[in-house]
Amino acid sequence: MLAHDIGIDLGTANVLIYIKGRGIVLNEPSIVAVDTETKKVIAVGKEANEMLGRTPGKVKAIKPLKDGVIADFELTEIMLNTFIKKIKAKRLFSRPRILICCPTNITQVEKNAIKEATERTGARKVYIEEEPKVAAIGAGMDISKPTANMVLDIGGGTTDIAILSLDGIVSSESVKIAGNTLDQDIIKYIREKYKLLIGEKTAEDIKIKFANIYNPDEKEIMEIKGRNLITGLPQAIEIKQTETKEALEDSIHRIVKAIKGVLEMTPPELSADIVEKGVILTGGGSLLTGLVDYLEEELTIPVLIAETPLTCVVEGTGILLDNIKKLEEEQ
Repeated sequence: MLAHDIGIDLGTANVLIYIKGRGIVLNEPSIVAVDTETKKVIAVGKEANEMLGRTPGKVKAIKPLKDGVIADFELTEIMLNTFIKKIKAKRLFSRPRILICCPTNITQVEKNAIKEATERTGARKVYIEEEPKVAAIGAGMDISKPTANMVLDIGGGTTDIAILSLDGIVSSESVKIAGNTLDQDIIKYIREKYKLLIGEKTAEDIKIKFANIYNPDEKEIMEIKGRNLITGLPQAIEIKQTETKEALEDSIHRIVKAIKGVLEMTPPELSADIVEKGVILTGGGSLLTGLVDYLEEELTIPVLIAETPLTCVVEGTGILLDNIKKLEEEQ
């Protein structure tokens, strides 16, 4: 039997799997539905995501990864096992080599936890790479030359900022402000201003379909439904697009502050490259309307979105797996 190599983007919001020679074979939410009475796993991924906010009392939809790291070791292992079985990796291949991505600035203990959970799925060898480096490769950057490349990877749990040169990270920062934070910002804003409780899915819909961080239109409105916190009854209200900027601006400003901090740590020669090339955005958070203009105004450097921001990391694992010998030398 063949032992194909597998690349995994183990994200807080989604898990993506790449098989060498086949491309991206899985893209599912990082969610597990559990029966709290029997502790039995009922569903994983898309099925569990459909249960989010709609489950009876004894069924809980849990996200086993928080801020880019494993919050629940056992459930992460079950989730990985389920996904690997789903792509028939165990049946098709004998003990594959797996490359898995993690955020920058996580501790060795957290890295070991990710490695151990992956090894227990039946991997022959596990390699760990930092997400922004893999995202940069997946976005088509040539990081092997002695020039600077800057990447901003806004995922579900973390935003990773990195400046890369000569196949390595020169300076980086990982902040726990990302897509999930923005959803919570919207929930908090609606709750405080309108005394209306909305779910995570509704907040995510507002963020993806309606929010505008740079130039919101006062006339643009969206109807949202939730539960009135005073009466306890269902209620529909209308919100303006300008309110979404108000709700999200504080978190976006904190991301900007982290980017400026990384730029300040960068050697002057490399800073000159960044002025010329700009910063490449990857991850789902990069698709927030108005973000490119907002960042360009704040940073005064060009800002570009990668061609496939949602799959850059897992595509980068595919490129790295093609050069497995180099990967082995680095580990």
